[in-house]
Amino acid sequence: MKSLFKSSILLAAVGLFALTSCEDDNESNPTIAQPTTFVLNEPAITGFVDMEKTPTITLTWSQPTPYNNFNAPVAPTYTVQVSPTGSFNKAFDESLEDNTGADFVNVNETYTSGKDVQINLQDLNRSLLQLLGWTESTVPDRLPLSVRVKSALREASFEEHAVIYSNVVTLNTVPYYVELKPADPEIWWLIGADIADGSWGGEWGKCVIPMQTIDGVEYDKSTGQGELTWTGYLGGNGFKLVLIPGKWDDQWGQNDDGYVKNDGGSGNITVPEPGIYTVTLNTATNTLKVEKSESTPPVFSIINIAGTFNEWGDTPMTPCSTGWENHDWYIKYNLAAGDKIKFKDNTSSWDYNRGGTFINREDGMYGYGTQGGSDLVIDQGGEYLIFFNDITGYYRFIKQ
Repeated sequence: MKSLFKSSILLAAVGLFALTSCEDDNESNPTIAQPTTFVLNEPAITGFVDMEKTPTITLTWSQPTPYNNFNAPVAPTYTVQVSPTGSFNKAFDESLEDNTGADFVNVNETYTSGKDVQINLQDLNRSLLQLLGWTESTVPDRLPLSVRVKSALREASFEEHAVIYSNVVTLNTVPYYVELKPADPEIWWLIGADIADGSWGGEWGKCVIPMQTIDGVEYDKSTGQGELTWTGYLGGNGFKLVLIPGKWDDQWGQNDDGYVKNDGGSGNITVPEPGIYTVTLNTATNTLKVEKSESTPPVFSIINIAGTFNEWGDTPMTPCSTGWENHDWYIKYNLAAGDKIKFKDNTSSWDYNRGGTFINREDGMYGYGTQGGSDLVIDQGGEYLIFFNDITGYYRFIKQ
């Protein structure tokens, strides 16, 4: 798509976007293409869109003239911003207790292109509810929203440079009231040559494994951010972390400076030798650790689910990792309300069995299994994708 803008600035060094003086400008200087704005298209919507009944809307915008870092293309990061007042003076920040003066919200997800971007209207409605402090009786019947897109170049430290904004378009909405509850913990997923089948694919269980929340750790009630962990076998072939399986907009990798987030050029995370490792990610502080464990957990040939649904028999789970030592398991299974379930090995002695209690999430349940723990009781029937880690005892049930 053709750029509408032709201004440029000079780069002082790789990764730094400082302006050089005009006196220093010559043909040998590397330059960065710097447009002044770009075009956000009017959404293809007639009338007012009901935010409760319409899951998403689609936005598209033009690609600004490519930024260049020493003549190599640099991809910008896009953020959709929404204002109920038409002003964009101060962004609402869910992590802050005082948001006095805030007049717009950033849509949570960031994007690397402006083609057919899906905006979740329920998430946007929740953000507006927090920004404006609606009660059940004060939610407006109609609300025109001003929408624009920010484009910026991000360093690994998340510092932004060369920020520009699109034009503003109007989105006419019908908002709704919903009782706010604490956000679910934000979960990241492991993917790579050391993970599951090693294919780098996006299929849950077969290709990617969820990280785990930690018993007793508190997570931010607004953002769900906090500390996550995973313990299992790494063979030294490399892996990464992604926020959404199948997407690479949010990822953790490794370069010469260590572990880095959202650096599109980062390499795989590797370990010096095969073994059992614990990966710890703090999504609030953006810190990552990969530490070798001296433990030697038992290696099971199979882990089963057992319960009232199979008369406490053995229904085998599928090992996530198929070419090396495995400690993560998954199964897709239909369970009825009131069913009881536990995890066990393949012996009749029940020497290894894990039970506990459920903690509810929006997409299902999770918990921390203990040896001989209580039967897990299914509250809501349906098909679940079930994960289990036989080292930590962590289980997660994702409603399908």
